[in-house]
Amino acid sequence: MKRWWETSLKWLTPGLGVKRWLLLLAVGIAILSLGIDFLLREAYPLPGIFYYLTFQFIPRGLRAVLFGIVGVTTVVAALVGLHRALLSPFIEADLETVTEAIYHHRRREQGPKVVAIGGGHGLSTLLRGLKRYTTNITAIVTVADDGGSSGRLRRELGVLPPGDFRNCIAALADDESLTTQLFQYRFGDGNGLNGHSFGNLFITAMAEVTGSFERAILESGRVLAIRGRVLPSTLRDVTLMADLRAEPVGISRVAGESRITQAEGAIERVYLEPDDAPAYPEAVRAILEADLIVAGPGSLYTSVLPNLLVPDVRRAVAASPAVRVYVCNVATQRGETDGYTVGDHVAALEKHVGAGLFPVVLANDNLDVTFDAPPGVRLVPPEVPPKAHYRLVTADLIDRARPWRHDSDKLAQALLRLVK
Repeated sequence: MKRWWETSLKWLTPGLGVKRWLLLLAVGIAILSLGIDFLLREAYPLPGIFYYLTFQFIPRGLRAVLFGIVGVTTVVAALVGLHRALLSPFIEADLETVTEAIYHHRRREQGPKVVAIGGGHGLSTLLRGLKRYTTNITAIVTVADDGGSSGRLRRELGVLPPGDFRNCIAALADDESLTTQLFQYRFGDGNGLNGHSFGNLFITAMAEVTGSFERAILESGRVLAIRGRVLPSTLRDVTLMADLRAEPVGISRVAGESRITQAEGAIERVYLEPDDAPAYPEAVRAILEADLIVAGPGSLYTSVLPNLLVPDVRRAVAASPAVRVYVCNVATQRGETDGYTVGDHVAALEKHVGAGLFPVVLANDNLDVTFDAPPGVRLVPPEVPPKAHYRLVTADLIDRARPWRHDSDKLAQALLRLVK
């Protein structure tokens, strides 16, 4: 337990937003004291007892110091007591805990503006780390998902797929809260509900109630009090297409994000139908105002690229003055990036969106880990061409518990160092 004065001094930390109100309080007390002084002068002569109540038998300088000490002590005691009285019905914490909470809240509010582009578990991992350092987070999520619960809702009700949005909202919320656990709950029994998650159904119902999918995402985020916001890359109903090469068949075409990784053959290219889907305006605005734009981690062809294949999103990223970083996956993904190095990931990205869109590439350099990898899955070696036109930054980004994934905190810290 810190000493009380150490906790109290934290209220004076720059940027906390407290000193200005303390100063205003002091000015108010000074003005009130002047008013009382003028009133007393009008009431002269005062009864003799005031000679003793105001310590006029003590020299004036010493009297000023004494009254100053007593006044400041009284004001501080009153503020502390008022603080406890007002907050105790709402929180079960002591003064130190509240001070720390406000301190960290203000620090996050002053954090950099970060735009994270992607989908799936990779984007959720990134958001879970970033929210510890900034609340100025915008997650831009693909709407091409057509598998599982999201795909069923998309086909049966005609809504945009809510699954990746649900995961991002949960990642930006309090991971320990009961509401977040409820949002991620997946039904296991029942003819109609089997396989659906509560969050997907909640977002779908909210879209019906509010009249729009984007409003449903906004209101769902408010329910969980998320640190940031989640936006679609486009509101158009798009389908992710892929051309795959397999011998001896040659090139075959596959429609639907969920079918791409299950089909035979190596991915030659992916594209959207229609290919001229307009970007969601708020997503473009967030990109242009960002300090840091991050693409990935996540499935390269089915999570990251579908967002960048929206022409307006790609143009906004190219025009943004932000630090633009592509985060390479820690491990290869079967059916998408089998045998890829970091250089292969970047080459595939640039084949679709052009060179130079992400001048910085962040990759894991800790390959000294062992895990029971499925066949065809391995850690991605940080190898790039000798004259690569992008800057490769490496760090230990491995999650020790799940070595095939990023550690959310390590990843967030590595990215924020690039901004600084």
